[in-house]
Amino acid sequence: MTDIRNIVILTGAGISAESGLATFRGPDGLWEGHRVEDVCTPEALARNPALVHRFYDERRAKLAEVVPNPAHEALAALDRAWPGDLLIVTQNVDDLHERAGASRLLHMHGELKSALCAACGKAVAWADPLPPGSACTGCGAPSLRPDIVFFGEMPYDMERIEEALAQADLFVSIGTSGAVYPAAGFVQMAHHYGARTLELNLDPSAGSSYFEESRLGPASELVPALVRELLG
Repeated sequence: MTDIRNIVILTGAGISAESGLATFRGPDGLWEGHRVEDVCTPEALARNPALVHRFYDERRAKLAEVVPNPAHEALAALDRAWPGDLLIVTQNVDDLHERAGASRLLHMHGELKSALCAACGKAVAWADPLPPGSACTGCGAPSLRPDIVFFGEMPYDMERIEEALAQADLFVSIGTSGAVYPAAGFVQMAHHYGARTLELNLDPSAGSSYFEESRLGPASELVPALVRELLG
């Protein structure tokens, strides 16, 4: 790892699972007992806003019951100490990376502790329940919704992510299913630009074959070990 300067790290639900947050895709294709189609699409929001808002209210409240685990803390330590470029791109909508102290961070799928105005596009910090019809603090429209990138919507900051991948010497994927695009394609993009590629996962992902190296085990063990390796 001595020739590594610029790093992009992708994290998925697996890094937060050890903190007690359910992974997005379970064996039966449900998220905490709900079908994805019922809680994470624009059509679901239009069809049953009360259900969608309640679902994310419950997820937001759950955050108060969990804390960052050693994997989050190790990445925050890397963020503080790494002298080169570093970008942590998370598919997670929880705030555990921030609470661990990471700052070079992007939430490509949105954040539970944020509300988005469907009328003007303004996002505001939001920690309380968010009932349908809540008013935007910017334009006043009763159009606030969870600031979550639903299936069928464009993830945030794709241009910045692609720029970072183009400059990366190392791309690391941690706790991801390898099944949700565009994030699942980051490994191929990083490889195309010449980066080394490494996967840390509890089990092989759908994209494991694209990585030069896969290390299997709990994120709370693998991530601190990688950070120690990187920092020497």
